[in-house]
Amino acid sequence: MADDLIHDEEAGIERLLEIMRRLRDPETGCPWDIEQDFDTIAPYTIEEAYEVADAIQRRDWSELEGELGDLLLQSVYHTQMGAEAGHFTFQSVVRNISNKMVARHPHVFGDESRDKTADQQTRDWEAIKAAERAGKAQKGTLDGVAIGLPALLRAYKLQKRAARVGFDWPSTDEVIAKITEEAAELVEARDTLSHAEIEEEFGDILFVIANLGRHLGIDPEAALRATNAKFTRRFEGIEARLAAIGKTPADSDLAEMDALWDAVKADERAGADKG
Repeated sequence: MADDLIHDEEAGIERLLEIMRRLRDPETGCPWDIEQDFDTIAPYTIEEAYEVADAIQRRDWSELEGELGDLLLQSVYHTQMGAEAGHFTFQSVVRNISNKMVARHPHVFGDESRDKTADQQTRDWEAIKAAERAGKAQKGTLDGVAIGLPALLRAYKLQKRAARVGFDWPSTDEVIAKITEEAAELVEARDTLSHAEIEEEFGDILFVIANLGRHLGIDPEAALRATNAKFTRRFEGIEARLAAIGKTPADSDLAEMDALWDAVKADERAGADKG
């Protein structure tokens, strides 16, 4: 019966759960899968989430389908290990998130009116989450902001939490002034302090930059991903133009590559204008 399920392409999630159970079977499973634990699988989970985001950014819907499957597999992997250890099951995880979604949307699944602004709904959502944290004995303002988040994203979330209790600059002017101050401190540190102190001052600048993004309504992680993609695209343009004349970046110099960079930018802008 189990083999029938594994080969039934229409069996949905039950098929995937059985595949994972078989992979983890201590007697007949895959040696690599059997050896894994939560700590060894966690990096793959993070990587798959980023690959989902990458496919979305590139609007590659066919690849997104595959990446979503890879990410789903990570949830199934963790829940199988959780079931083996007696912590939770796939069904209990599904029940938990379903209950959470119902509880957090009383204006959809309960008696509350849907006649409210998006801002009001956001405030309501945050109030519900605060009550949930209180129920978990997470009493500190910053409790529950995951340590494992990418540092830039965690900075954004920490500052967002602090702002809820009034620990925030009133406008972007103060944030920009702080960036200027931190930049001056980094210059001073570069010339007079240790590497560890220079690293600290550099971190301070990144932290304030994340805060500026929050004040501007910009997700710093998403903004940096977009800039990384832009840099990659333009540098590949430099490589293509060099290849057209039989050269590589190693055969070039900064002045030539700077000129090609400007040309790639100009072509992008011309193309955007035509669009």
